[in-house]
Amino acid sequence: MDIRLIALDMDGTLLNDEKKLSSGNREALEACIRNGIQIVPATGRPAAGIPDFIRNMPGVRYGILTNGARVADLESGAVISESLIPWELTYQVMEFLSAYPVAFDPYIDGRGNMEARFLHHLADYGLTPVMQTLVKSTRNEVEDELALVKNQKVPVEKINIFTADMNLRAELWEKLKQYKELIVTSSLPYNLEINAAAATKGGGLLKLAEHLGIRPEQTMAFGDGSNDLSMIQTAGIGVAMANAMEMLKEQADYITLSNEEDGVAAAIRHFLTLTD
Repeated sequence: MDIRLIALDMDGTLLNDEKKLSSGNREALEACIRNGIQIVPATGRPAAGIPDFIRNMPGVRYGILTNGARVADLESGAVISESLIPWELTYQVMEFLSAYPVAFDPYIDGRGNMEARFLHHLADYGLTPVMQTLVKSTRNEVEDELALVKNQKVPVEKINIFTADMNLRAELWEKLKQYKELIVTSSLPYNLEINAAAATKGGGLLKLAEHLGIRPEQTMAFGDGSNDLSMIQTAGIGVAMANAMEMLKEQADYITLSNEEDGVAAAIRHFLTLTD
């Protein structure tokens, strides 16, 4: 098949549960790169959250970041497209969230910004030790998130929410639908992610493909969470992991092995004939 671009979610998809890239998946990606296929991280993380072992892989140049809020050239930092949340709406949503026992933080200029009361108590919100390490490495510690947003008055890429209470998570997911200018998705069992309605991984995939002169049918995408749904629906070949949400599996063209079983490599071998 004539696939020229592969977009890959990170957590629960390309990376295993220890947030590492297996040798099998690495070899598959390197083979794709040698065959002229663009390998593109497509993640809820900002650019700073993409692990060096992926970002520095020769041939990985572009990223679909913060769920499509920003599409960027990772080498130059040039922004190809972006769709951000106005600061006034961000402030309004964060005021709403302040009434609930959840951790939340706004992403500004590629970094999360989190108060100490959240950042130093992440286990209380359901995060595993591995995720706690990741979060602490990608956040700025700030005194007051609401004051930060109000004082800086700049658009926000994403608002992230953590909670270990699944009933509360479901309640908030429903209540946040009142904000018609926003879209709410999830990438982890204990989180919600709020973006501008136009910011989706699928939209980011189309914009990047157009920028590179690649047709939509020449793209392939992998994912496991609801924030991957638009990308799975949009790509020429949409692949869901065995550990993916059922809604994703229902929309995928193919279901591969889990992220613990080199599912990315397995699907690449299934669909693509690579030389060298």
